[in-house]
Amino acid sequence: MSSLQHHKFLSRSPGQGFHHHHRVIPIRYATSITTITCTLIKDNPNSNHLVSQPQRVSRAPPVIPLTANDPGLKSTWSHRGWVATGCATVLFSLAKAAVGAASVHIWLEPVLAGYMGYILADLGSGVYHWGIDNYGDASTPGFGSQIEAFQGHHKWPWTITRREFANNLHSLARVVAFSVLPVELVCSDPVVLGFVGMFSGCIMFSQQFHAWAHSTKSKLPAAVVALQDAGVLVSRGQHADHHRPPYNNNYCIVSGIWNDLLDRNKVFEVLEMVVYFKLGVKPRSWSDPNSAWTEDEDAEITI
Repeated sequence: MSSLQHHKFLSRSPGQGFHHHHRVIPIRYATSITTITCTLIKDNPNSNHLVSQPQRVSRAPPVIPLTANDPGLKSTWSHRGWVATGCATVLFSLAKAAVGAASVHIWLEPVLAGYMGYILADLGSGVYHWGIDNYGDASTPGFGSQIEAFQGHHKWPWTITRREFANNLHSLARVVAFSVLPVELVCSDPVVLGFVGMFSGCIMFSQQFHAWAHSTKSKLPAAVVALQDAGVLVSRGQHADHHRPPYNNNYCIVSGIWNDLLDRNKVFEVLEMVVYFKLGVKPRSWSDPNSAWTEDEDAEITI
């Protein structure tokens, strides 16, 4: 950064000593690290001589997103262990449902229960996504880290496509392992197990479906593209609307089947009014998007 030289121009009135005759013209120069305020002093109204007096006003450095090789995007053995445990829990539930269904010779009910689990997982992902997008912050007990992560996701949505598989899923896998395993141990009903297995599996993998919705078509497996186009998984185009103003729609990230119904009937807007009148808390969606919310496209990285 070049420095500004200091000069002083003086004028003399007849019979008097040297005096300053000036007027102040403030000019601001913005840089990525500091803001420099320059005061330009003109020695008299008819002169073109200027004096610069820079003053540095420090501000916080810009937040830099994760780089392609950042450890925060890599999977650890702990992450892999939790994802393996979550997958085993889901598969055990589905296997136990299949064995139970075969023993009592019923198939339709467990299959329908699994389908309902898939449908309701999409709704659940939308409600949860809406909640952490609009309420709380990094200091919120139990959910602070996820709230902070989703806020960062709105700033740099493309980073989710750089996260390794287990890094992206381990938090949900841990929740699934702790919540589903007790159900499997005490329940033998194939209908219940079919619902629980499919619901928990879709919730656990919702972050992977979310990552695929941010990926370019050319980088996705053909099977994933086909499922997105068929509406089985949330599509890239549908989820893209969530990252455009007014940032208050298309919250569901499993299949997206609920998005149109919820948005058309303003379900989340009604919930926001209920929360506001009951608790006096305004959602973030009521405020104009600021630089911490809108996407920083210039910062995108390539690998």
